[in-house]
Amino acid sequence: MHKRSQASFNYFLLPLGHMSVVLALHSALYIMPIHSIVLGSGRRFNEFGADGGPAAKALQPKFNVFVKNISAHLGVAVPHIELKHVIAATIALKGLGSLLFILSSSLGAYLLLLYLALITPIVHDFYNYDTEKEEFARLFAKFTQDVALVGALLVFLGMKNSIPKRQGKKKAHKAKTN
Repeated sequence: MHKRSQASFNYFLLPLGHMSVVLALHSALYIMPIHSIVLGSGRRFNEFGADGGPAAKALQPKFNVFVKNISAHLGVAVPHIELKHVIAATIALKGLGSLLFILSSSLGAYLLLLYLALITPIVHDFYNYDTEKEEFARLFAKFTQDVALVGALLVFLGMKNSIPKRQGKKKAHKAKTN
């Protein structure tokens, strides 16, 4: 091979090498953790019941404190929201978002972002505890993990939007010869 064909051959290998690294990272960082999210959503769905199940009982005190804090800081009353509807919405966002995200859909990433934006400040309410307490450290660590997941989803969306869409090859029209 002469230099020119060797250089063009390396040029075609370069995107494949980068793409395999991206796919490996995608599998390790996104799909494996999302698999556990999908299984968790299925379990919560089965336990839901008429009143929201055990998730509603565990979330009720945190949700009440969150609503009280929002009302106090904004100066307006937050309308009454049934907790079982909140839990049903989070199960739907998490389950559907996870499934779509595994299929590399941007909509799935957006649904997971919405889920994390809604549930993270309620569930990981470190701001209600004194900084010296063990509960503060545990909740703050979980909160920062969720913030890291938001960052990973934003990176995924950025990568997804930066890759140009494939465009079909335009066929050159050949002139007819008689």
